[in-house]
Amino acid sequence: MTEQPHPFGVDFGGSGIKGAPVDPRTGEFSADRQRIETPQPATPQAVADVVARLVGRPEVSSEAPVGVTVPGIVRHGVVHLAANIDQSWLGVDADALFTERLGRPVTVVNDADAAGYAEARLGAAAGKQGLVVVTTLGTGIGSALIHDGVLVPNSELGHLEIDGHDAETRAANGVREREGLSWEEWARRLTRYYGVVEMLLSPDLFVVGGGVSKHAAKFLPLIEVKTPLIPATLRNTAGIVGAALLAQGDENRE
Repeated sequence: MTEQPHPFGVDFGGSGIKGAPVDPRTGEFSADRQRIETPQPATPQAVADVVARLVGRPEVSSEAPVGVTVPGIVRHGVVHLAANIDQSWLGVDADALFTERLGRPVTVVNDADAAGYAEARLGAAAGKQGLVVVTTLGTGIGSALIHDGVLVPNSELGHLEIDGHDAETRAANGVREREGLSWEEWARRLTRYYGVVEMLLSPDLFVVGGGVSKHAAKFLPLIEVKTPLIPATLRNTAGIVGAALLAQGDENRE
């Protein structure tokens, strides 16, 4: 029986577009990750050209499924909100765009969903049943919901209104840095944030990602909620890994 080619994951960000083939059993890259600067302006066609260069590497099988993250809401492959990327993406059928450009099936997914799914499948929450809420604390707050291993897409929990504020404008790591908050001060804001999410969803586990997760010991123990909180483990590889897994048909997403 011939082994299936490893799926290829692409993480499309504001400054760089990164891609690598992923071993779906371990989440490890089966070839070096390559990064290309994000074109300016980052129009759909320009980004598709970069993705084609990444996937066109000789070590990538022509039969490998491809997954691409997009920093916007994605429903059935169509980009419906593009707040942090070029506005020309709004309403674009990204699945069709990339599939046509690459000449193979492509799965497009929200970037936070891809990272969260990777953590649930092969990272910090691997094997965990029930509802897992993965949050990324960065410039804003990204989120992903995974229930019994199935991704529930486009949760956008960073935009919950809490005490009259968009949650991420009070509790994101970017706010901590900008306002010079101590870990204790920030943890009080995070307690309020995670407390509301806990009340609304009654999750079994919170996974906390983003670059600041490497400092988890300084703030996670200070967050006062009943639900267990653990740091993410895949960190900056999670988007690529999640996109690859979803491209492989690793689960039945919407």
